[in-house]
Amino acid sequence: MQLLENIPLAPLTTLKIGGLARYFVEASNIVELQHAVTFAGSHALPLFVLGGGSNLLVADKGWPGLVLKISIQGIEQRSGHDQNGKILFDAGAGESWDKFVSRAVMARCAGVECLSGIPGSVGGTPVQNVGAYGQEVSETIAEVQVLDLRDKDGQVRELCPEACGFGYRASIFNTSERGRFIVLRVTYALTPGGSPQIAYADLKRHFEGRETPPDLAETREAVRHIRALKGMLIIPGDPDCQSAGSFFKNPVLAEDQHDDLKQRAAARGLTVPSYPALETRKKVSAAWLVEHSGFTKGFGFGRVGISTRHALAIINRGGATAADVLALKEQIQQRVEEIWGVSLEPEPVMVGF
Repeated sequence: MQLLENIPLAPLTTLKIGGLARYFVEASNIVELQHAVTFAGSHALPLFVLGGGSNLLVADKGWPGLVLKISIQGIEQRSGHDQNGKILFDAGAGESWDKFVSRAVMARCAGVECLSGIPGSVGGTPVQNVGAYGQEVSETIAEVQVLDLRDKDGQVRELCPEACGFGYRASIFNTSERGRFIVLRVTYALTPGGSPQIAYADLKRHFEGRETPPDLAETREAVRHIRALKGMLIIPGDPDCQSAGSFFKNPVLAEDQHDDLKQRAAARGLTVPSYPALETRKKVSAAWLVEHSGFTKGFGFGRVGISTRHALAIINRGGATAADVLALKEQIQQRVEEIWGVSLEPEPVMVGF
């Protein structure tokens, strides 16, 4: 284990914001990871586990304890099928998520093609239950291998999907058991020879007029193209890409809340785009709420603003601080609540606040 001190965290995030880590360890295997956890515990240091850095806002004062970057690599396709006819893939938590999706598509296995182009690492996908364009990663997860920090012996456990408590952008890893587990490896069950899922409106429009249905590879490229148009594909040098992706979750409203929102919109001559989330709830577009509260694409002041291509992406225009981002975040939340009566919940993990 190589222990480093006073390491800048900003370069390790897609927002390029944040102070120093007092201590820093990059672990490429379970043994190094266990040593780092032991060091943090014996020195009473707060521990933060870092993956791809794509969904973080790090405080300007940094992190006072140990930052543990997970770099466990490897993607393996198991031979044969499981009892449901699926093919299993094991991926290290430190692998690039988009690299894994590419590997799955090349193997002609369906289930994650619409999650192409999402930045970050494999280990972050079960934590957030990453989803996009009609798919959620929980639909394919067969098992999550974790280190249980509550176990004094550093026990490695395998959690089934039910034990992970998946919900909309949520799991036990970021709710009820936050801070308890470190994801080491994820097993995905994918459909060999399966057809791509073309359910999302943007994808349907992209392939409109085609006589033959798209294959997995064409769907992957279409998703990456659509994400690029929205500034949601990380392209070095593109100012719209210095973001943490969508900064707010799409609100899931009870029926009475949704009725209230519709009445507010109707009074302004507007119709709220929404779609079913659960049996008695509606999911509403956070981007619509933000844009119809006066925060249009390209809005901003000084070093921080909103992407010119996506209303949900708060961007670092150059030299922005975490305080700048929080100020804009709070301004957006207050205005949306005042006008629409809806509370927007931030999606990025706030580190060091």
